[in-house]
Amino acid sequence: MPRYTVHVRGEWLAVPCQDTQLTVGWLGREAVRRYIKNKPDNGGFGSVDDVYFLVRRCKGLGLLDNGDRLEVALEDNEFVEVVIEGDAMSPDFIPSQPEGVYLYSKYREPEKLTPTAEKRVQKSREVIDSIIKEKTVVYGITTGFGKFARTVIPINKLQELQVNLVRSHSSGVGKPLIPERCRMLLALRINVLAKGYSGISLETLKQVIEMFNASCLPYVPEKGTVGASGDLAPLSHLALGLIGEGKMWSPKSGWADAKYVLEAHGLKPVILKPKEGLALINGTQMITSLGCEAVERASAIARQADIVAALTLEVLKGTTKAFDTDIHALRPHRGQIEVAFRFRSLLDSDHHPSEIAESHRFCDRVQDAYTLRCCPQVHGVVNDTIAFVKNIITIELNSATDNPMVFANRGETISGGNFHGEYPAKALDYLAIGIHELAAISERRIERLCNPSLSELPAFLVAEGGLNSGFMIAHCTAAALVSENKALCHPSSVDSLSTSAATEDHVSMGGWAARKALRVIEHVEQVLAIELLAACQGIEFLRPLKTTTPLEKVYDLVRSVVRPWIKDRFMAPDIEAVHRLLLEQKVWEVAAPYIEKYRMEHIPESRPLSPTAFSLKFLHKKSTKIPETEDL
Repeated sequence: MPRYTVHVRGEWLAVPCQDTQLTVGWLGREAVRRYIKNKPDNGGFGSVDDVYFLVRRCKGLGLLDNGDRLEVALEDNEFVEVVIEGDAMSPDFIPSQPEGVYLYSKYREPEKLTPTAEKRVQKSREVIDSIIKEKTVVYGITTGFGKFARTVIPINKLQELQVNLVRSHSSGVGKPLIPERCRMLLALRINVLAKGYSGISLETLKQVIEMFNASCLPYVPEKGTVGASGDLAPLSHLALGLIGEGKMWSPKSGWADAKYVLEAHGLKPVILKPKEGLALINGTQMITSLGCEAVERASAIARQADIVAALTLEVLKGTTKAFDTDIHALRPHRGQIEVAFRFRSLLDSDHHPSEIAESHRFCDRVQDAYTLRCCPQVHGVVNDTIAFVKNIITIELNSATDNPMVFANRGETISGGNFHGEYPAKALDYLAIGIHELAAISERRIERLCNPSLSELPAFLVAEGGLNSGFMIAHCTAAALVSENKALCHPSSVDSLSTSAATEDHVSMGGWAARKALRVIEHVEQVLAIELLAACQGIEFLRPLKTTTPLEKVYDLVRSVVRPWIKDRFMAPDIEAVHRLLLEQKVWEVAAPYIEKYRMEHIPESRPLSPTAFSLKFLHKKSTKIPETEDL
């Protein structure tokens, strides 16, 4: 008998169907009838006949015709959603499937453990089994947790202990992580377990990897971790889905009850063995996974900020003398030297003739404002900050962060503090402070572009000023974002609150450090998008003169998505379009070949930042995969 899983107002209902000749409309009415039946107040409806609804697939959100027969429109056990008229406009409405679900069609390559990792995991588990067999008292295995560490648990209650741990610790609040970020979180947790210091069984770990490969991703609220003892609340929500409880998302189902999602993929919920609940939830993977995305996005926008600033300098008819090699050799910070080199590679008139630069070659100005002249020093330290943070996050994502740690070679477990998130918390606070400066200096350059007394361009970069306001409020938006960042840059890791009856008496607050770092970075991207728009608009008033070849390519890229500003129009879509170019690193892709060609021709003077041994890019690409370490 076919069965369909139907989402109605946040609840999932299994609806069997004896006759596939019945229609989609019947399925919707039957689901609503069952929903009303389960509600004391009938869900606010008098009867099914009072309800107007649409039915759509959870996969792809395609609308279905109520008159179509089920055997034609749907597959057996397909997930569908009944959208009741008016619900989509309610602030309480949660769609079954988030935006961007098409990304997950790319996740097809299965991941598996290496033989070496399998052996380590097995040996680690043997230590746990030995502890249980010998009835040894060990924290988290045969005892309670936190304040209850001295409470010994009977052998016949050890599995219940682990399930209770996961359920009780699943106490997060707020919006769920988007599937892409939840997938990052799951990838990092698998990577930790594969190191063989957690005591998880090979059977359970393979089950978790199967769920990862199917993109079965639990509902993980973004708030609730204090960053020690690890990210307990978010990782507990992660584990809750793995045991078939709570909500889960997959490309096939959208958001649904975890047990239904797993069943739809032919997977069984994990049955926790002793110590396995603790193994799944103790670590810094929430902080680290968001931190990986933050580092990658920061690196991308920092590179592109140099290109945007170089274009602004051209429009404002600045000089390239401040980027002379000898100046920066006297203060040889790596980031400063690299940024100065990028400016030379984009603006060197001997290499890339610029008609704009030639037009003011013999002007009487001696030097530029700090926002132009000091870009290597200001942007440079941002690059060095990112490199510093990247090193810490790289070590963190390849570390074992459980407690207690299982040492198979010694045949024992040792309680320690590797779960404490102070390292990534401090680093991500530092990243927010560092990357913010790109927005702070960019906003000042936007002011110079918009202010006719500083730019020699029309006020607010528009003709017929007064009738048109041009970039007046776009600059205000940039100023608002910079001001908001100033508050967000206050370090969360300077705070600590004692928790768990003073057992966990110092915490990192790293979860907030990671989340606000991402918000700061998004604001930086948006401010630089506004500057790039403004700089390209400034070029319009310098035509027919042309800038250097690489910067003309950047101009052409922007104009491929945003037309010149002839008169006032709806500006927000323009800002969003250019923000998307920066997010997708299109600006860097256009300019990078010219920068690298210049580097090859000037090797002695270029000192690029060296890459780290392990790339974090796997976590920010749309096709997120488990790290390719020796364990996987």
